Amino acid sequence: MSYTDLPPEVLEHHFNPRAAARGVDGKIGRMVARSAEVRARYRHRSDVPYGEGLAETADIFFPREPASAGGAPVQLFVHGGYWRAMDKRDYSFLAAPFVDAGAMAVVINYGLAPAVTLDEIVRKTVRSIAWTYRSIGAYGGDPERLYLSGNSAGGHLVAMALAHDWTGEGLPADLVKGAAAISGVMDLAPVLRISVNEDVRLDPGMAHRNSPIHCPPLHDVPLIIAVGGAEPAGWVEMSRAYLKVCEASGLHPRYLEMSGADHFDISVALGDAGSELTLAVLRQMGLGDASRNR
Repeated sequence: MSYTDLPPEVLEHHFNPRAAARGVDGKIGRMVARSAEVRARYRHRSDVPYGEGLAETADIFFPREPASAGGAPVQLFVHGGYWRAMDKRDYSFLAAPFVDAGAMAVVINYGLAPAVTLDEIVRKTVRSIAWTYRSIGAYGGDPERLYLSGNSAGGHLVAMALAHDWTGEGLPADLVKGAAAISGVMDLAPVLRISVNEDVRLDPGMAHRNSPIHCPPLHDVPLIIAVGGAEPAGWVEMSRAYLKVCEASGLHPRYLEMSGADHFDISVALGDAGSELTLAVLRQMGLGDASRNR
């Protein structure tokens, strides 16, 4: 049975990670504690505005050593929380392996549902990426080495950014040099039928136009599509369906299914310098050797 045909009584389990994973509050608590430790140890600047709208701010984490003349490569991360929860400060922990490898990490915030619509959240994400490309040089980053990653709702927002026509912003079509969509919500049709939509307030039109499965990347950017092997079958199948859509469009993404990882485990993995996911993202940035030597 396809995930699109699942009966209503099981949809919540397959498409609401809080209903499927175990020990969620403890895992989030450890993420928050690790993030506080990283903010205390690593040089950073908090709440840099990238726009004037609700929650349009970013935290910038700087490399331990000065970058070369061209600036440091930049990893921009978009947090999860089903577009209705969490905050960039909860994800500071993932900056550590990138900073240690000589990169700059930018962790963005965006307004949350129901205060803002998903259409606006997508626009905020696009705005944050455009701002980073235009402005990160002033902070020591290299705009020509800009990479994206995001988990869950953030994975969805990364995929939507890859489908955006940057030339309409007066920017290079290929300004994103690589991306990792981690356990992303790639098809929003199931969200219409679960409790999450009480906050997100999708209608069928909004769900369709904001589903990556209907709008693959415009360019064959290096892309990692990652999902946890211990996530519900419907969620895993949704990630595989997005992979097939990308491949059918002539793209060449890498599919990474992390054995034994649930939805929250795979999000935490990006903060672990030795995880399969982090090593893949570092290699995508050309930092694989650096990550092994630190």
